Amino acid sequence: MTSDFSVQMNEYLPLRDVVFNTLRQAILKGELKPGERLMEIALADKLGVSRTPIREAMRKLELEGLVVMIPRRGAQVANITEKDLNDVLEVRIALESMAIEKACKRMTEEQMLKMRRAEKDFERVMAEGNLVRIAEADVEFHEIIYQAADNARLYQVLSNLREQMYRYRVEYLKEEDTRNQLIREHEELSRAIRERDVEKAQELSFRHLENQRQAIIRSIRAEMKEE
Repeated sequence: MTSDFSVQMNEYLPLRDVVFNTLRQAILKGELKPGERLMEIALADKLGVSRTPIREAMRKLELEGLVVMIPRRGAQVANITEKDLNDVLEVRIALESMAIEKACKRMTEEQMLKMRRAEKDFERVMAEGNLVRIAEADVEFHEIIYQAADNARLYQVLSNLREQMYRYRVEYLKEEDTRNQLIREHEELSRAIRERDVEKAQELSFRHLENQRQAIIRSIRAEMKEE
C-alpha cells in the first residue's frame, strides 16, 4: 500500500472517528483505490495508531459500502459497479419520492429559508471546484428535505442510502456539464417544494436521480475502458 494520505486530527473527536474520517476521505478522494487491499498493520503504522480504531473504522466503512471483506484476504476498497449503483438508486428513488411528498406538506417557513441558503451555498461551493466539498454541499441540500419530511424512520433509511451514494456522487461530479446541470436541478426542485407542488417536485427528483445514474455509469464505463 503506497497511497499518500495522512491522519486528519481533530481534538474534539474520539480517535476511532478520526481514523474513520481519514480513511473515508482517502477512499472518496481516490487516494485509496477500488480493489486496493487494506492491511490493518500497515494502516496502523501509517496513521500512528493501534489496530483497534482501524478495525472499528473498517466495520463502519463496510456498512457504508466503501469497504468489502473478502474471505481469507481481509478488507479491500469496494469497486464501483453498475449493479451496486442501480440497487441503491432503485430504493432511493422510491423513498425520496415519499420524502418529497411529506416535505411539500410539512416543510416550515424556516426550513424553506434554510433550503434556499443551502441552494445558494451549493452554487458558491461549486465555483470553488473541490469535488468532495461539492458532494458534501449536495448532501446538505437534500438533508433539509429529508428532515422536513418529519418521519424518523424514513430519515434513517435515506441517511443510510445517502452514505452509500457518497462515492458515486463524487464520480457524478467529475463532469463539468453535470455540475452546472445540478445547480439548475436544485433551483427547480427547491422552487417546486416551496410552492408545495408535490407532483412536479417528485418528477424533478426522479429526473435528477436518473441524470445522476446515467452520468455515473458513463464514468464507470470510461474507467473500465482505461483499465
